Amino acid sequence: MTSPEQIKKHYIDYVLTNGEAPKSVYNFAKSLKISESDFYKIFSSFSMIEKKVWEDLTLQTLIKIREQEVWTQYASREKMLSFFYSYIEVLKTQRSFIIYTLKNHRKRLTTPAVLSDVKLLFENFAEDIINEGIDSGELTERKFISKRYKDALWIQFAFIINFWIDDDSPAFEKTDEAIERGINVSFDLFQKSPLDNLFEYGKFLSRNGKFREKMGI
Repeated sequence: MTSPEQIKKHYIDYVLTNGEAPKSVYNFAKSLKISESDFYKIFSSFSMIEKKVWEDLTLQTLIKIREQEVWTQYASREKMLSFFYSYIEVLKTQRSFIIYTLKNHRKRLTTPAVLSDVKLLFENFAEDIINEGIDSGELTERKFISKRYKDALWIQFAFIINFWIDDDSPAFEKTDEAIERGINVSFDLFQKSPLDNLFEYGKFLSRNGKFREKMGI
């Protein structure tokens, strides 16, 4: 019985050799010397193979970073930086295929269908990291806004992937810089700022109306 891994490898080889997906599942299955029905027992379509490749690479990264001895000692910011540095290293192993899967989606504002499962994995991971940061006091909990932190990090995800695809610097060193700058800016915004202090002061004044009247405010 042909395994899911064999089908994935054969599909990757086909599209990178031919620059396009197979014309039909029948022809693809025939080249693998399996029946069309055997293919459908494992994958429902070629797009499902592409989604599975992305999912596997993402899971591989999450497992890899959590196995680091220093992982539990990292702050939330460091954990997110570790994810992206490691993720790019993992994606490098399938760079040509990654570019192929995204080539028709890069100018669109919506999340490509091929990344739908990855988005769920990443947002769950990001939410855990953010909650850890809020619990530790590293990040600031803001009513209504802190729930959207993960959305900001997903935007960073899309930016970093697209930046890496276009990066022609040696060893993709500019991508490392983009990761550092992008994640640091995001986490700086997630932390307490002078605006938070001003907001808290405004709430204090609003709760102390009598004091405001005496001061002529």
